[in-house]
Amino acid sequence: METNTTSVTTTSVSLRFGLLTGLVSIIYMFVLFVSNSAANTAAQWIGLVIPIVGIYLAHQNFKVQNGGFMSYGQGLGIGVMLSAFSGLLTGVFNYVYRTIIDPEMAGRMMEAVRAKMEEAGNMTDEQIDGALKMSEKFSSGPIGIVFGVLITVFTGFILSLIISAFTKHAQPEFE
Repeated sequence: METNTTSVTTTSVSLRFGLLTGLVSIIYMFVLFVSNSAANTAAQWIGLVIPIVGIYLAHQNFKVQNGGFMSYGQGLGIGVMLSAFSGLLTGVFNYVYRTIIDPEMAGRMMEAVRAKMEEAGNMTDEQIDGALKMSEKFSSGPIGIVFGVLITVFTGFILSLIISAFTKHAQPEFE
């Protein structure tokens, strides 16, 4: 009976690819911030490509280092941990950018969101004010980092559920 003696762990792959995914996400966020496109819904959806590619590449890397095998659970774990590392990096960057580099950015984004809400015409001014106040509370300060990480981990969990179903290659039981 031959055993796999590789030293690869899901944590090591997750950390490496989480850092890479986080750095690419930071570059993308910076471009959006500088171009005043951060409130653009299409740009935010396009940003989902980064974690999808990061999770896929992490799965492929794990399988290469693990004799071609990766269980569904390992794939899910890699994706969630990768998302946590990436989310922490992007959350800290977002906080630093909004508080030190460009403190007026939050106000510009809120005005853009207000304009979209008013254009939609399905909310009163009081409802818009309440929604913006709540949004500002959860997106600014250290609590913004926490919620950013939680949202990133949840999104990574959902993406990992789907991606792992396609990338898994379980080791045969009787070999």
